[in-house]
Amino acid sequence: MDRAVPRPVSRPFDFRLGIGVPLLFMALLLVLDPAAVDFHLANLFYRSGTGFIGRHNFWLEDILHHRAKHVVIAGGAVLIATFLYSLTPRGPRHWRRPLGYLVLAIGLSTGVVTPLKALTQVQCPWSLREYGGAESYTRLLEARPPAFKPGRCWPGGHAATGFSLLALYFVLRDRRPRRARLALAFALGLGGIFALGRIVQGAHFLSHNLWTLLLDWLICVVCYRWVLWGPGQSLSSGHTDRSGA
Repeated sequence: MDRAVPRPVSRPFDFRLGIGVPLLFMALLLVLDPAAVDFHLANLFYRSGTGFIGRHNFWLEDILHHRAKHVVIAGGAVLIATFLYSLTPRGPRHWRRPLGYLVLAIGLSTGVVTPLKALTQVQCPWSLREYGGAESYTRLLEARPPAFKPGRCWPGGHAATGFSLLALYFVLRDRRPRRARLALAFALGLGGIFALGRIVQGAHFLSHNLWTLLLDWLICVVCYRWVLWGPGQSLSSGHTDRSGA
């Protein structure tokens, strides 16, 4: 039987900060009601009588939402197929663990959204009375009043498709630090664009998407620690970019 490919030595990473800081922000979002900021931002995109300015916008709904989602699903299918190929005798054994990490981290980051939506039943802005809907606003941990239709808007699902790519940063940070930073910027930028698009449409408040970012970061960090973190081992210089932070 082939010996398992050893994990490369990992660059320094403070897991206490990497996990503790997001948890602190989560606690602040629970203690300090973000409603004032949420409503202020949502009001910028709402017009009385017509609704949210992006609700039926072709570019926001068809391109940035549906088409982008299809691209992400296709990319996920390719990723899974590549990981399964790496498990075969002819597959790239040195990519088996990184690919497995990506499948796990991205899968959890996106997959956790639907059950959380069903569990919390938080209403979308466009469903609230303040914006022409019929439902009442409640904080995240408050009891939900009787509703015409249970909410399915926390955390932000579409933003998760972008923020889940934070996993690319962790899969590259020990091998290609410069590319890892680019991947980090790309994931944050893409998730931010997806989040803003849904805010303009009235589908989510800002805090919904902040929760998504924090949850996805934590998932990626924990999976990194479990799957990729390899302290105290040597790494071949031929496969390492030691420049940058």
